[in-house]
Amino acid sequence: MGADDPRLDNFGQIDFRLRRQLAGYARTDPPPARVKPIPVQILRHVMAVVYTADTPGEHAVADMTALAFFFLLRPGEYTGTPSDTRPFHLAEVQLWIGQCRHQAHTIGLVDLDRVTFVTLTFTTQKNGVRGEVIGLGRSGNPTFCPVLALTRRVRHLRLNNAPLHTPLATYYERNHAHPVRPADITAALRASTALQGPALGFLPKDISAHSLRAAGAMALLCAQVDTDIIRLLGRWRSDEMLHYLHV
Repeated sequence: MGADDPRLDNFGQIDFRLRRQLAGYARTDPPPARVKPIPVQILRHVMAVVYTADTPGEHAVADMTALAFFFLLRPGEYTGTPSDTRPFHLAEVQLWIGQCRHQAHTIGLVDLDRVTFVTLTFTTQKNGVRGEVIGLGRSGNPTFCPVLALTRRVRHLRLNNAPLHTPLATYYERNHAHPVRPADITAALRASTALQGPALGFLPKDISAHSLRAAGAMALLCAQVDTDIIRLLGRWRSDEMLHYLHV
């Protein structure tokens, strides 16, 4: 009708209050497409295949895949690329041998094989309470295990004199540090899905690094773990968790 647009400021831009409100809506809205949880058979195949190779990069991809699955991590927490959340660092790892607690930067390297329990401490990770600790024991699998994956990361970083603020998703090759990227993990997952997926009803395009969080939540649900515990482990503060679980 010729009147000024009430949404716009003096510069013709959407008012900053409306921008913040719309951004808040976008963060709370469910994703348009649900992420498919990866079958555990595919993840075990990833570990078996990757550990036949003898390159630090492939080993790091395998270890971070396992940690993402078992700890229900977001991609920004188990990769070394910039995102809206921060990856876990070496300083945030604690290792237990029986009832004795050790720091990742002081434990003897020969003692890493004796570790039975590992923890990650939340500092500035998304939706995490500062100082909160989540721990896991051994899975019983010779490769696909949170304790073994984390002790392998600690050993690699310690042998390369990595400082305490080094992300766990870092590997050293020829004395240079490299980050594990989401694309690296997606490529490994899709390679195994191409071989194992058809029998399980999965195609490589169905899988990405974002699928690991859903896979971990579904594994807990199938193991009849209480949904309140799943919500606590995954740091979901609402029914957002239901978007990760499938009937």
